[in-house]
Amino acid sequence: MNYKIKVIDDFLDKQDFEDLRKLGNNLNNKKDFNVYHNKINNSGVIDTVIDENLLKRIHKNYHEKAMNILKEICPEKLSLYEYSDFTIIVTKKDSKFPIHDDTPRKLLSGVIYLEPDKNFGTIFYSDKKGSNKNKIEWKQNRAVFFSRRERETWHSYEGDGLSNRITLVYNLNTNNIKAVYDIEKKNYFYGNFRFKINPYLSRFFKFTI
Repeated sequence: MNYKIKVIDDFLDKQDFEDLRKLGNNLNNKKDFNVYHNKINNSGVIDTVIDENLLKRIHKNYHEKAMNILKEICPEKLSLYEYSDFTIIVTKKDSKFPIHDDTPRKLLSGVIYLEPDKNFGTIFYSDKKGSNKNKIEWKQNRAVFFSRRERETWHSYEGDGLSNRITLVYNLNTNNIKAVYDIEKKNYFYGNFRFKINPYLSRFFKFTI
């Protein structure tokens, strides 16, 4: 694989981890993938379905940390940052999310494993066919970060068949999609068209890891 994956244990402070874990357990989980999406930047909350004070606290506590991770693994994208996504995803125990490479609006893609104690983590691949599996093991409060690259950063996840999988997806985002493709030395028109013609990709993959 030609991209960096950064794994950090005990990423969240104890209180933040407990509050997010409890929140995830109390959310509706009727669908295969239950997505609770929240956006914020340094000017304030943009959109949220959870308590605004919790969202502001999480952003304040981890924004600099996430920016430093982006600076480490893909510094050329640092100046494109505009807003953060904090999305809680409750995945049903028998659900599997297909191999994908993330939307170009994500400068930094991250996931923190919240609940339960044991489940399946994230699987990375060298191609869309699923070659050269690299499994990141599940551990509560473990964070996994990478910076997406068009048709390179292939990954997937799934439940373990025993328990629902609850995660906090933490993304640093931009609206300057063309600049992302320029940095990645990829074709903007082809890449943008690829996501636009597939509403499933553009609607859902922007939240997942």
